[in-house]
Amino acid sequence: MEPLCPNFDLLKSSRPSSVPLFPHRFSSTNRGITKKPCSPFPCASYNRNTNPPPPIKTQQSTAHDLLKSFKKGVVGFAAAATALASVCSDSPAFAESLTVAFPVSRAQEVNTVQRTLVEAWGLIRETFVDPTFNHQDWDLKLQQTMVEMFPLKSADAAYGKIRGMLSTLGDPFTRIISPKEYQSFRIGSDGNLQGVGVFVSVEPKTGHLVVLSCVKGSPAARAGIHDGDELIEINGQRLDGVDSESAAQRLRGQAGTSVTVKLHRGNGSGSGSSIKEVKLPRELIRLSPISSTVITHRTPDGRLTKTGYVKLITFSQTAATDMKNTIHEMENQGVQSYILDLRNNPGGLVKVGLDVAQIWLDGNETLVNTIDRDGHMSPINMANGHALTHDPLVVLVNEGSASASEILAGALHDNGRAILVGHKTFGKGKIQSITELHDGSALFVTVAKYVSPALHDIDQVGIMPDVQCTTDMLNPPKEILKERSPASSLEADSCIMVAEHELDIQKPKGTAS
Repeated sequence: MEPLCPNFDLLKSSRPSSVPLFPHRFSSTNRGITKKPCSPFPCASYNRNTNPPPPIKTQQSTAHDLLKSFKKGVVGFAAAATALASVCSDSPAFAESLTVAFPVSRAQEVNTVQRTLVEAWGLIRETFVDPTFNHQDWDLKLQQTMVEMFPLKSADAAYGKIRGMLSTLGDPFTRIISPKEYQSFRIGSDGNLQGVGVFVSVEPKTGHLVVLSCVKGSPAARAGIHDGDELIEINGQRLDGVDSESAAQRLRGQAGTSVTVKLHRGNGSGSGSSIKEVKLPRELIRLSPISSTVITHRTPDGRLTKTGYVKLITFSQTAATDMKNTIHEMENQGVQSYILDLRNNPGGLVKVGLDVAQIWLDGNETLVNTIDRDGHMSPINMANGHALTHDPLVVLVNEGSASASEILAGALHDNGRAILVGHKTFGKGKIQSITELHDGSALFVTVAKYVSPALHDIDQVGIMPDVQCTTDMLNPPKEILKERSPASSLEADSCIMVAEHELDIQKPKGTAS
């Protein structure tokens, strides 16, 4: 949960999973987990060809000699190995034989991270969305990082060098997480965590860690933490340069323990700005991706109608199935229109987002367009889709709607299926793949950008809704306060009222056949 971030959100591709979105087209854009096995040392080259590799020439050298070679920049990356050892992988990212020579650290744990470094470097070399690598020599960057890593004594310090190398790409979403962090990440995508119940993400323009949303009833929500709050410290440690997954790992922990966070709220100056420190208990957070209710509403002409309200909290593995079941139940209850609430939904598994879109759409509509590192745009289309319902639909969005939420909102809006109500969305228009590396760590790599079906750019721009609404909660009538039902409490939400008005002027079309 902290964060379900944003595969292309992909939550698990480079960070969430290796199950292809559309195997025939976009195996790299899933949140699936692709595990890259690695042969034991020594290994001569990266090679995915079936033909036997050419003979490898080796030469004995000392670590000192090799470091001198690295510093002089004379170690080749496609020639025979001239180092004490090299690394290999059968990753499909490597289209040709590639040898990377490096000095073997005497510290075994650092030696393991050396292999991880080369593996991560190679994946980025072949798949990162910016072929200029932020206008730097990526081969030279490996040499420099290997030299810096060689004298280190601990794995943590060595991982720090990999993170430093990745930071030079200028993309906060391309990152590496440790094996322990990755295990927590995978658990989070399943919908259950031990933590404080907050979703966090890096704000692309400032690089600050901000709260996207809190799970209802969680320790964070009870403490009054709000979306938009900036995380400054966790347990007294500053978060400057810390990515969202590392911050989330610090927030998680065994139920019954606690964590202290310091937050900044406001615009940075003036009376509206404040610093808050709060101690939060960790609990078992059960994250159901969907909550729903039926709202009874009287139209201006006196008709009594039923609106199905569906709140999608995150795109976890069960979200699409849960959504289908919810829609079927509401259709059986005679619902005539729908409100899909994506406010403060930070994303999750992008494949799940596309699956949810197909619940509402027919035919072969384009769901999203991806743009690869060469600038080539490819649409992801439905295949003979059949919507579960054609009833009028309004989608609620706000500044906390990110990644997969924006893909879903864009797909429904640009295909004429839904009206968007609320506020401009977060603006995360990049697709990550997640790859599990040989040591159990995981590499998140931005492999593409995406634009909406109507070719609207989303990254750092967001989606502007058709109708805006205030965030204020209206004072509900006394009779509503007495009822205290979920549907009644929604009547105090001004955006729900705006959505109901928009639905009133649309003609119900009924259940799909």
